[in-house]
Amino acid sequence: MNTYIYRFLILVFSFNFLFVQAQEKTDCEPVIIKDSRDLPENIQGETMGQKLESLLFWTQEEKERRFSIMQSIFPSTVVTAGKKTYELAEKKHISPKWKEETTLESYIKENHIGGVIAVQNDEIKLEAYGEGVNQNTLWTSYSVAKSISSMLVGVALKEGDISSLDDKLEKYIPELKGEDYGKVSVRQLLTMTSGIEWNEDYADSNSDVAQMYLQPCEGEEAHILTYMKSLEFKHKPGEKWNYSTGETDLVGILIQKATGKNLSTYLSEKIWKPWGMQDCAFWLADECSNMNLGGSGLSASLRDYARLGVLMLKDGKIGEESLLDEEWLANATSLLYQVNDQGGGYGYLWWKNSDGSYAAHGIFGQMVYINPKENLVIAQVAAWPEASSEELAKKQQEFIYAVRKAL
Repeated sequence: MNTYIYRFLILVFSFNFLFVQAQEKTDCEPVIIKDSRDLPENIQGETMGQKLESLLFWTQEEKERRFSIMQSIFPSTVVTAGKKTYELAEKKHISPKWKEETTLESYIKENHIGGVIAVQNDEIKLEAYGEGVNQNTLWTSYSVAKSISSMLVGVALKEGDISSLDDKLEKYIPELKGEDYGKVSVRQLLTMTSGIEWNEDYADSNSDVAQMYLQPCEGEEAHILTYMKSLEFKHKPGEKWNYSTGETDLVGILIQKATGKNLSTYLSEKIWKPWGMQDCAFWLADECSNMNLGGSGLSASLRDYARLGVLMLKDGKIGEESLLDEEWLANATSLLYQVNDQGGGYGYLWWKNSDGSYAAHGIFGQMVYINPKENLVIAQVAAWPEASSEELAKKQQEFIYAVRKAL
């Protein structure tokens, strides 16, 4: 090769490397654990999977200490942010209007809220935090991550890494060949209609959701594959909706197998950097395979959760082009399966409300609420005393109404 051409190529490569580096934040380090009780070796369980499962039964004090440092306790991979931030204008804050004597301060304190934010027309209308939490605190998502994994399926479909929603899982996950799960389609996985039996009772230590990470690693196979690959059909696929965190972990494996990238890298490249998230995030990784958990485990700042909602309001458009597949966009936040008596239902890992709004929800009070008619996003991070509760969910809905009433 001509010496001048060789030097030119080296120069171009070096420039491109420096350019990429300049577009990334470099201060993406997990926080230091300050309380020795939160060190991994002091958390109940022998394996990391067992320690992770124990979170369903942590005390209130443990939840409030640990939900903001999950990325420091458990194996995690970084979601790098870029240098450019999607700016949200800050205006005078509203005061939510409850029917009774509830105030924003009492709502936060009484319900163990880490923080709340409301964004309308790209303006922050409300932002408030509990003690020890601020706009740069990274808080665990729990099942809000399911909806984000669904977005990544929409990206993978757009880019052709996943060919069709009707493809069978065994096409992308070889470990499922010959198993019932291998015959389930991508679409059925996204709608939780696989027909395979699953128990999601968070209060039951013997439920599937409490057992799925407990067993020792089998080589480098992901915990969830080891647990789920031999499960069998109870219903015909596509007919019965049944909530399953295990299936959304399979969604995560599907994305990682199809793209050849872990979820944190793919999220960073396709959404976090292009859309301008302000903070790096972290995504919990399986201790056996180092693959990210598609059903939970993202830790991000409250403002960046709100930015994800704004991206959904804009149909995934960065400029004129949407990063999300058209078919995915048409159905993801639609009411594909009605799941309650109030007319609410489920799309592609998004909860749909009867009034046209939709949301991502996670246990212990996590939420990203999106109302297209009002161009409104409301996000919340929390450490509810219970994983799920009709009373706490009702208070959350009353908070949403109080915000909307004040706008």
